[in-house]
Amino acid sequence: MNFFIQSLFIAIPIFSILIIIEILIAIKKGLKINNPTDMISSLSSGITNTTKAGLQISFILISYPWLVENFTLFKIEPIGVAIFIAFLIQDFTGYWMHRLNHRVNIFWNRHIIHHSSEEFNLSCALRQSISEMVQFSAFLMIPAAFLGISPLIFKIIGPIHLFMQFWYHTRLISRMGWFEKIIITPSHHRVHHAINPEYIDKNYGQILIIWDKLFGTYQKELINKEPVYGILNPAKTWNPFIINYKHLWQLFLDASRTKKTKDKLRIWFMPTGWRPNDVKEKYPLIFNKNPAEQVKYETRNSKLFIIWSYFQLSIAGGLMLHFFTIISTKMTYPMYFYGLFLMVHIFAYTSALDRKKYSIYAESLKFSILVILLFNEQFFWFGLSQFFGYLLMSYCITSLAITYYYFFNSKNINI
Repeated sequence: MNFFIQSLFIAIPIFSILIIIEILIAIKKGLKINNPTDMISSLSSGITNTTKAGLQISFILISYPWLVENFTLFKIEPIGVAIFIAFLIQDFTGYWMHRLNHRVNIFWNRHIIHHSSEEFNLSCALRQSISEMVQFSAFLMIPAAFLGISPLIFKIIGPIHLFMQFWYHTRLISRMGWFEKIIITPSHHRVHHAINPEYIDKNYGQILIIWDKLFGTYQKELINKEPVYGILNPAKTWNPFIINYKHLWQLFLDASRTKKTKDKLRIWFMPTGWRPNDVKEKYPLIFNKNPAEQVKYETRNSKLFIIWSYFQLSIAGGLMLHFFTIISTKMTYPMYFYGLFLMVHIFAYTSALDRKKYSIYAESLKFSILVILLFNEQFFWFGLSQFFGYLLMSYCITSLAITYYYFFNSKNINI
């Protein structure tokens, strides 16, 4: 089991406790910072991201171990110094990759999910991408390779650096005095997530704020300008899969619709949001031009159905943890079907929250995958007992039945 997966078993309980504490404090203060359906969407997105990471579904264009092997000039011996330099380079790399994801059309698709929530709380920190399929950030780590810093250091620092970005996704912590001059704080990151004109494309830093101040992307949170959260072209869905590929699909449509060959090619690498003039005129998109008039996305789901959806989320979380306990010992093709089952499960219940009828088809597909996997293993579920296999089968039948009932006994359902 690699360090990233091991660290998840520590990070997930801590994150869960902090999210609950944030909810309780907000209730006590009479603040509304959470939308239950939005939270389901955020946590579901986190599960899809970690599942994809566990399956290692990505292509590494350039790897850091290769750089170390071919570009090391001399090796820094003191381990403390190596760790310090590695941390600085990790954060520097994170800043530029983050900025790149915001500023280039094709790369925005890798990051849009993280900004799609119209809330700002700890759960939205877990909205992470599954569309980031090509890894190439190592080219920014060449200075570390010159110094011979071991890849093992980055394997350990990487997850820690990522998890350290969780805490500042909150509205409950105001400005933090002199810390504001050194590290990314909730105030800095509220600016980053805001769609107010004053705040767009600011504060890309991940741990240290010095990069933003050095490269001219720093913006202080203004007292008279409350941040409004989301994306300029609202996602209008709770389904993390649709959000993940929403922008990419729009790029494909625009590239196919424009008449100019030049525009078909350059649209991918133009600044985020750029569209060919002929497409923009014929196929206009709805953008949130005035954040002060934002109308947040909402769907009419009963409290009972939202409770059921939280139960669906807990099933996904439990299966994900089991998935990670066995993935290091059973990385064979059935594990990809396990991952697929998890993904389809999440697609199904988040589509139901959107009140989309195709959630019925997703539930049917989920049930089909389960049947194939259980019959293939005589109802044993990946090392668990037959009893659990029958229990999971009963649950899936119930889930399918509830989805059918929900849609055939509800009004205002979307195709």
